[in-house]
Amino acid sequence: MAYNAEMMTAPRPARTDTFEHTISGLLKKRADSFNEAERIRDRLAEIKNDIGAIDRVLGALGYAGDLDAAMPRQKREVLFGRGELSRAIYDELREENAPLSSRDIARSIVALRGEDARDRKYLSDLTKRVSKALRSMLKDGNIHAVTDARGNRVWQRRLQLNR
Repeated sequence: MAYNAEMMTAPRPARTDTFEHTISGLLKKRADSFNEAERIRDRLAEIKNDIGAIDRVLGALGYAGDLDAAMPRQKREVLFGRGELSRAIYDELREENAPLSSRDIARSIVALRGEDARDRKYLSDLTKRVSKALRSMLKDGNIHAVTDARGNRVWQRRLQLNR
């Protein structure tokens, strides 16, 4: 392939002093990426529904084997580094004077990390993780659980007494 002199020259400087074109292009790319993420999430939900339907049909046809054992091993998804979830929980309880539910703490963590708060499955999974971590932290004695007016367990940091 022959190269001409134009291909070897430096790029031309911008004709404007503002970044309007760059900002416009980045906003378009952001919108496209967000829409693609929505499409992928919808497709993932469809696939999970299909798997559920296949499982029901297998059960109706009399399959009694362990479906989970037949699944290929999946990589474990690490959402939090070592101690990161506990630190986030302590921070939320430290900032809030009122007792918080596991779901309230999970919502705060989702907002803090800048993740999609509308993802119900993620929020539900995170709430379970937060609940498990809180039960473990309860044993350490740094937090305590109380029951609210509706009978739900809510969590509060244990105040440290200065001696």
